[in-house]
Order: sequence, then C-alpha cells, then structure tokens
Amino acid sequence: MELRPYIDALRHELALAAAAGGEDARELAERLTAPLESATRLALLDALSEAAAEITRDLAPGSVDLRLRNREPSFVVTPAPADPWTDAAPVPPPPDPVPAPAPAPGEDEATVRISLRLPEHLKGRIEQAAARDGVSINTWLIRAAAAAADGDRQRPPTVTPTSGAQRFTGWVR
Repeated sequence: MELRPYIDALRHELALAAAAGGEDARELAERLTAPLESATRLALLDALSEAAAEITRDLAPGSVDLRLRNREPSFVVTPAPADPWTDAAPVPPPPDPVPAPAPAPGEDEATVRISLRLPEHLKGRIEQAAARDGVSINTWLIRAAAAAADGDRQRPPTVTPTSGAQRFTGWVR
C-alpha cells in the first residue's frame, strides 16, 4: 500500500488552508510540511495497525497482519482453516461394533436414555407416522432405528450432486 498519495493530499490541503492566511502563513506551512511527513506517516501506520487488529478480532480464527517493507505497509491475510474441527491427520475408523446378544424371551432388556434434537417439521412427521402405526413415538423411533441398523448393509449407495461438488450418501461396508 502506497502512503505517498495520502501524505501529498494532506500537504496540498495544508497549503490551501495556509494560502488563506497570507504569504507568511504559506511560507510557514511549507517549512512545516517536511517535518510533518514523518509524523503523518506514523499516524497512518498506527491507524492501519489498529484497523488490522479490529479486522482480526472479527475474522478469528483467521487474521490480518500489517507489515512494513521499505517504509510502505502491506497487509497479510491468513484465512481461517476450511474446517476448524478436523486435525491434519485423519482419524482411523472405529472397529466394527460387536452386536449385543438379543435378550431371551421374557428377559427385561436394559434401556438407555439419549437426547435427540429434531427439526420441528421432522418431529411432526414422526408423530404422524407413529399415530398411523398406532404406537408411541418412542416405540416408532426404536423400530425405525432397529430397521436402519439391521438393514443398512442391504441398501445401495445413492449419489446426490450438489452445486459445484459431489456429495455421496449411503452405506458402505
């Protein structure tokens, strides 16, 4: 970024203002512009540095740095990682779970509680399906989960193209 145009514009404005004060004011302005150039350059660099810090706060985890080379500032933008939740090394897939043995007839199976968050429209569809089958929502969800877990090896994968990329959904063995 070139600071010279901004300093020249300030020098020009100072000369215009001094011209209104007469010849003595104009001469004084000319004598002051040379020492003011360094102060002006420093003030501009401080303002740019503060702006870069504000942008970095809003851009986190990305950043904007101000660097000075040959008395001229430049910005270095470091974008946020594409996916901040992934590590550089891929995580190996977990081993295949060993299926729990089915409970013997008449034997009570232990139950566990999970929290499931659903979109409102999906919750309504599940309620309708459970009512249609004449069972509770809990029973309907257990049956749906068991059917999905038991039948996941027989379903063919599907390919759903998305804008600019391909997304694959389905089951893989």
